[in-house]
Amino acid sequence: MEKASKQKLKIIANQLRQDVIEMLVRSGSGHSGGSLGMADIFAVLYFHILKHTPKNPNNPLRDRLVLSNGHICPVLYAALARSGYFPLIKLKNLRQINSPLQGHPHNLSLSGVEVSSGPLGQGISQAVGMALAGQMDKKNHHVFCLVSDGEHNEGQFWEAVMAAKKFHLKNLIVIVDKNNIQIDGYTKDIMPLDPLKEKYQAFGWSVREIDGHNFSQIISALQKARKSVGPIAIIAKTIMGKGVSFMENKYQWHGKAPNKEEGQKALEELKNAK
Repeated sequence: MEKASKQKLKIIANQLRQDVIEMLVRSGSGHSGGSLGMADIFAVLYFHILKHTPKNPNNPLRDRLVLSNGHICPVLYAALARSGYFPLIKLKNLRQINSPLQGHPHNLSLSGVEVSSGPLGQGISQAVGMALAGQMDKKNHHVFCLVSDGEHNEGQFWEAVMAAKKFHLKNLIVIVDKNNIQIDGYTKDIMPLDPLKEKYQAFGWSVREIDGHNFSQIISALQKARKSVGPIAIIAKTIMGKGVSFMENKYQWHGKAPNKEEGQKALEELKNAK
């Protein structure tokens, strides 16, 4: 796809956030905070970075995107629809019976979804396997794996991190959504993660820390990651609920959908955002 300018990406990210709010209000359930917080990164990935062909979703030359924290799938669905994988009207069916837009992504139900996800800590293992297969087959695509900070609590997560280093997976790019929040509260209270950068480095990974809402930093980090000689982690510091003032940095919005009144207020904020 043609690369969007930074100003265009800002507009797209705002639209993704509006899509998320509308989807969640209609469904009456779903995860608001993380979906809103990752909208800027999804906009950059789908409209500037990824090698992908929405009209030919199984193109063998495509980059692969693994969403490990599958609960933020509303923003994935919005990005897929806005980039042309399926009609926008399907977004109205989030979490409805027999809808392909399930509460967590199902790769056999929806075009553009690479893997089914939901159980936290599992996606990075899937991504390592996909990256290893691509490396063995001497392919040039990259595997982008999006993970939450909370799922670093899983022991299996670090087994996959070790495997990625062992196999020198230069085609694996992990993006950490570091919003410091998980379903039960703040990560510092549940299971402190820091120093996260140094932990990845101790496992032999390259690491970059960025502002997950700064388009210049996001683009630069992802472009440089493509040239890495081994696995690389991009730790993106994000704000859960970004763009909606009454949701920002409040863990209560991790898995909560806005009601109609809250949704209207959120949409007004987003539509008036500069």
